[in-house]
Amino acid sequence: MPPAAAENRPPDPALVRAVGIWGLAASIVNITIAGSILVLPGTLGSMLGAAAPLAFLLGAALFVPLMLCFAAAGSRVAASGGPFSYVDTAFGRFPGFVVAALLWISSASGSGGIAAALADQLAQVLPELSRPMLRAALLLVLYGTLIAVNAAGIRTGTAANKLFALAKMLPLALIVVLAARYCKPSNLHIESWPAARALGTAMILVVFAYSGVETALAPSGEIRDNDRVVPRAVALGVGIVVGLYIAIQITCQGVLGGSLAGHAAPISAVAERVMPGGGTLVAALAGISLFGCLQGDLLGTSRLLYALAQARLLPAALASIRPSTRVPLAALTLHAACACGLAIVGSFSALALVSGGAFCFVYIGCAAAAWALQRRDYRQTRAPLVLPGGILIPAAGIAGFAALLSSLKLREWLAILAALAVICAWYAVAQRLFGVPRNPPSENQS
Repeated sequence: MPPAAAENRPPDPALVRAVGIWGLAASIVNITIAGSILVLPGTLGSMLGAAAPLAFLLGAALFVPLMLCFAAAGSRVAASGGPFSYVDTAFGRFPGFVVAALLWISSASGSGGIAAALADQLAQVLPELSRPMLRAALLLVLYGTLIAVNAAGIRTGTAANKLFALAKMLPLALIVVLAARYCKPSNLHIESWPAARALGTAMILVVFAYSGVETALAPSGEIRDNDRVVPRAVALGVGIVVGLYIAIQITCQGVLGGSLAGHAAPISAVAERVMPGGGTLVAALAGISLFGCLQGDLLGTSRLLYALAQARLLPAALASIRPSTRVPLAALTLHAACACGLAIVGSFSALALVSGGAFCFVYIGCAAAAWALQRRDYRQTRAPLVLPGGILIPAAGIAGFAALLSSLKLREWLAILAALAVICAWYAVAQRLFGVPRNPPSENQS
């Protein structure tokens, strides 16, 4: 069957296509490497002991098929929205909206949680910031700064992502290099294979530590040459993330040995041992990591809201573009306001229950969309990535994350079902208010 013609109408003509390979890779690194990298080595050490690096390797093996699916779908669909656009184009408006809504719930609650953690860290230095009014003012200033940076344009937002990515990578790489001479091979010796239940729980933590590509790809309407940039940037960004996580875990295990298990600040302990003032460096790294993650999330998730408004699933005002900077300022402000509100309230227990399972559904939907788009040879680009082996890679990704879903507890399923009920209700309301078509618009058909 001959390839279908590329989309004649360029998607999102109002936006500026300014994100290249390094910009998208930096966004992936910036969003993915957050505060968890500072505490996860101790958590995994208590679960698996010296075998903890295996969880990162197995998690990467589970993640690779999924990343290939994201790269393939992203190389075919060039419209804004990332996962929403992939699933919407492949299966229709309602499945696309479900995936987008689950992704937004996870992103908004995650951003609010990170901002709250950053505020709590600053309160350790300035105890006055623990007062409710001052804490709220701090969070408003924090998100106001992020809005100002991203409102300046996609080039400014991308430059900020590159800066934060470097600010995270370089200190971590320095610690790994300096700590090499302190590592003891005996600390890395695996005496016995970990129990299946412990390994499964650890892999869930690792998989969600790796998550971030789905948000980084949301500004797909602002990526140059999607078919060339997306696959290369995904491979580069994910490769850096996986390499750093494995290196940090091995370093902490090699230096700290048995004391790593359950350690609350393992990287700080390693840094203090290998360099003067290492703990101060790690404290600064923690703040940079959290703030950088908020920056990347705001840039990416605001484009998800923009895409939903374009699809008439949200008010049309959210699809408006600021003429001077070509930025969806209304969508940017709304996401920041929601995340800031959650951070000020400071209670995320219900949304946290949804988050883990929500990401699984998003990933499964994108893997299925990648196969459906390839099978139809749908393309908005000239030379999209073709997954070898037909359905095998998407099927492997779907099977892996379906297995992770099976480990969710009843209360987590109830939280997800409650979220799905709200999503379905809003979709019905949107059909009446905004005239949402029951199927994708005709221009989405190849």
